[in-house]
Amino acid sequence: MGRAGNAPIVRALKAVRWYVGSVMGDNHYQRYVEHRRATHPGEPVMTEREYWKARHDGATVTARCC
Repeated sequence: MGRAGNAPIVRALKAVRWYVGSVMGDNHYQRYVEHRRATHPGEPVMTEREYWKARHDGATVTARCC
């Protein structure tokens, strides 16, 4: 089996990695930043440290504000 034969396995592993990362919150900050820059250009964006502190302090911080 060559590289082409491994493609479905590689895709499946990437999908599992993405899913686990999403469930664990690995991409939450990146989604927050992307959303803020797209919908609120020019406004300040929290640092990653500020973002996670706000989330753990119980503030409503999501990737979507609107």
